[in-house]
Order: sequence, then structure tokens, then C-alpha cells
Amino acid sequence: MISLQQELQNNSYPGRGIVIGRSADGKYAVTAYFIMGRSSNSRNRVFVTEGEGIRTEAFDPSKLEDPSLIIYAPVRVLGKDTIVTNGDQTDTIYEGMKAGLTFEQSLRSREFEPDGPNFTPRISGDMHVENGKYDFSMSILKSNDGDPDCCNRYTFTYDNPKAGEGRFIHTYMHDDNPLPSFYGEPKKVVIDQDMDAFTEMVWNSLNEDNKVSLFVRYIDIATGEYRTNIINKNK
Repeated sequence: MISLQQELQNNSYPGRGIVIGRSADGKYAVTAYFIMGRSSNSRNRVFVTEGEGIRTEAFDPSKLEDPSLIIYAPVRVLGKDTIVTNGDQTDTIYEGMKAGLTFEQSLRSREFEPDGPNFTPRISGDMHVENGKYDFSMSILKSNDGDPDCCNRYTFTYDNPKAGEGRFIHTYMHDDNPLPSFYGEPKKVVIDQDMDAFTEMVWNSLNEDNKVSLFVRYIDIATGEYRTNIINKNK
């Protein structure tokens, strides 16, 4: 396992990122989702609660330029499933699973974002907590090394994840032009059992200029009850 703190501190622009795992004491299913931005349009956002999930909205509506790729619901809850993504594919997964498709099948209708030359990957996760058991899946849909004519699809599933272990997937390997897409398996990272300490660590490790918002949720695997932390740079 690697240190999530060091991983974030050593990358000024991982873009958007999803962490999913299990707390060190084994009691909680854990997820974190953060957004970053280089443009004024991307930075003009906050997370707000919507139902059992969250959505993004413009901090200053008068400065909102193109909402198509920045306004969406990153987190939605469908029964025992908590869906976390970096785009409007949250709704695609939600509706697909509601209709009986699997997480992977639901994403078959989607590709990477149409924002050439970056062609930002769509990263997604699904956490299933039921009857004291927990498993999760993660997905990335990406261009073929920057070639938009081919979409590469990868799904990773983790049954009964070990206490203290998580997986971290993000959109960009590092800051550059164009931005290079994430590659490889989701990184194995350490997950703290203290929710507030974990939230503070992630937020403080993100690049000060580029970070925008952070969502963290700890779900009690025994009861399904959850706690949520949200931090917005814009206040």
C-alpha cells in the first residue's frame, strides 16, 4: 500500500479522484471524491447535498460558462448501493442498475468526456453494503492513449475488502498539456478509521491552488447508517 497523503502531495493536478475502501477498524465502508480545477469555470463550483447524495453547482452563477461537464450529481444512492462518479454517468449507472443491469453493463453506453485534446476519463465507483457484507467496484473509460476513435474500458471489483485498505483512481497522471489520462490499476492506499482525520488529511494534501471540493462518506457496514463530510474551497 502507498500513502494517499504522499500521493496527493506529490501531484499538483490529479484532476478528479475517487477513493473507496474499508476503515482500519473494519467497521466502515469508506469513499472520498474530490474535484480540482485549472480554469475559472472549473473552480467556480461547490458540492451541495441532494437527497442522500450530492451535486455540483456554480458558486457564482453569473460566472458560469459551460455547465455541460462540470454540473452533475457525483453521488447518488440506490437502495444498498452508493454510486460515485466524476460526471453525469452517475445517472446512467443509477438508471441502469435500477433497470436490472450491472454496474459494468450500465456504463457500456458511455465513453470518455468529449473535451479533446484531453479526452478526460470517466471514473466511477459503486459500493454495495448489505446484511453486514461489503464489496465495491471501480471503472475507468478512457481514450486509447489520446486517440478518441477507441474507448478502453476497465472494471475492477473488490469482494470483502480488507480493513485499512482502499483503492484510489483519478483522471490525470499529472499536470500537463494535454493532460495524460490515468493508467494502470487503482492504487492501493491506506484508509484511516477516523473519518474527520481522513477528511482533513485528504483536503490538506490536495494542491492549494487547484483544489475545489471534497466529499467523504463513512457507511456503517453493520447498520447501513452513514456520516458525510463536505468541504468547499468557495465559501
